[in-house]
Amino acid sequence: MSDEVLTITDLGKNFGAVTALRDVNLTVHAGEIVALLGDNGAGKSTLMNIICGSQPADAGSIKVKGGELTSLADARRLGVGVVYQDLALAPDLSVAENLFLGNEIVRTVGPLRIVDRPAMRSAAKKAIEHLGISTLRDVRLPVLSLSGGQRQVLAVARAMKWAENVILLDEPTAALGPKQVGMVLDSIKRAADHGLGVILVSHDIPSVLKLADRVVVLRHGTIVADVPPAGLSVSDVVTVMVGED
Repeated sequence: MSDEVLTITDLGKNFGAVTALRDVNLTVHAGEIVALLGDNGAGKSTLMNIICGSQPADAGSIKVKGGELTSLADARRLGVGVVYQDLALAPDLSVAENLFLGNEIVRTVGPLRIVDRPAMRSAAKKAIEHLGISTLRDVRLPVLSLSGGQRQVLAVARAMKWAENVILLDEPTAALGPKQVGMVLDSIKRAADHGLGVILVSHDIPSVLKLADRVVVLRHGTIVADVPPAGLSVSDVVTVMVGED
């Protein structure tokens, strides 16, 4: 496996008297897909929020390529991308405009700075071709015209374009049909192929076991398993998640 892109050491988080995370240690390498699994309340969302910088830890550290991450600004600077379950796409804007949302290309005309939509369309087309994503052929289409699977793929593509080291994905296949799930899983695989470390939170255990390089299980805020998926069944994973047969 190649270089470490994410290193989590002795991470802890409390909410009052409730311990959400305790002594969490995790390493993710470039090009590796790590599935983060656990029952409701296991601490998955808290861990993801801390990794993306939206929530502070109470103990321990997170480093991306050796740089300390403690805030949203750190996460952006260190090349951490996030695909939330709600996708954060603008439905009335085009594929290209969503790909550059928050990073718009502008040109100066006299005293004015104008969004350069033709340049964004050209750059978006090249970026999607470079990323090897074939399901977003027309970058001029508004997002509201895309299928659920295509929207998920666009959200992953946007994270791939702007992230340099790590992508976090929260339930990327939720509420999708089998064909759309396949589209999204393929885009996640491409993110890893481009050298990004991927952390995937999902309740779709069968898909996770086919896709992930490692399966990490949280229970009551503690990592109770960190293993390759080979030989694991869904029932094996569920048993570890709930702590009983």
